[in-house]
Amino acid sequence: MTGAVPEAGAVPEGEWPAGWTLTARAFRAAAQCGRLDLPLPGSGRTWERWMAFAELAEEELSLARLAEGHADAVAILAELGGPPPPPGSLWGVWAANPPGLSLEAALTSAGWRLRGTKQYCSGARTCTHALVTAAAPDGQRLFAVSTETLSPRPGTWPAVGMAASDTLDVRFSHVQGELLGVPGSYTNRPGFSHGGVGVAACWYGGARAVGRTLLAAAAKRDVGPHALAHLGTVDIALGTARTALHQAADEIDADPGDLGKAGPGRALRVRAIVESAATDVLGRVGRALGAGPLCHDKAHSRAVADLTVYLRQHHAERDLAALGALAVERGTDW
Repeated sequence: MTGAVPEAGAVPEGEWPAGWTLTARAFRAAAQCGRLDLPLPGSGRTWERWMAFAELAEEELSLARLAEGHADAVAILAELGGPPPPPGSLWGVWAANPPGLSLEAALTSAGWRLRGTKQYCSGARTCTHALVTAAAPDGQRLFAVSTETLSPRPGTWPAVGMAASDTLDVRFSHVQGELLGVPGSYTNRPGFSHGGVGVAACWYGGARAVGRTLLAAAAKRDVGPHALAHLGTVDIALGTARTALHQAADEIDADPGDLGKAGPGRALRVRAIVESAATDVLGRVGRALGAGPLCHDKAHSRAVADLTVYLRQHHAERDLAALGALAVERGTDW
């Protein structure tokens, strides 16, 4: 059963995957104290929302991943006219569709039923509810489900990076789903682009955590001119990312319904800027400080591993090609 976080000591101490239990408790605590009661995208306070993600990511990227998923689910439910989340519920958005295993939806006499396996389900053993995409006869549809009867598959995330996000494959066996919207509603709504930039705010926060290791080292000792040059470049990269996010937040608040159709291009552009900045930060901090922090600073080494994995939600050249195609189709404001 999902949604039940093991008590301390239920998993051998020191075992790396056990970190998900601590992160799950932090996720639950953040929800209970109201830390995840965030402004909706386009509400006039989008910057506040994204900086909340960045702060969580600077603390721990896996925690930010869970928090961003919960906040995104709340925003999607509001945008598509779904029911408000039950008090105390923890939500995920499970919408990845990689090659291989798949989830299918069928309309039966008893309503919609979901069957198959969904991959990349963050909070698989922690969330009480999730929004999931599934292939229906008339296209991709979005459903709200309770996780009570789902079957997460332990061992399907053997990686070190983002291990504490509890991201597993989940089996569905004729699970009841509450339909939201029409085919394609998940990706065709304005909030899809807004949410994509929200993920970049998490990347920014994670990169900020990595950069602070170099900043702290330079404040304590003479790290030399080469390391200072790397720190200067880190400052430029993070400042550029922050500016791009801030401008995007202002633009979304000015046109929350994306009437100007700028959302897809903006999301691709800002995500690429932040991904590039974060990648630069990872490389420069490593070159400036060497193996020391990676080998002896647990928090830093975990932040590096987590950020390396999380950044791959950016689809690299595929996303850049999509941005180029939009530039050709719609023109630019260079």
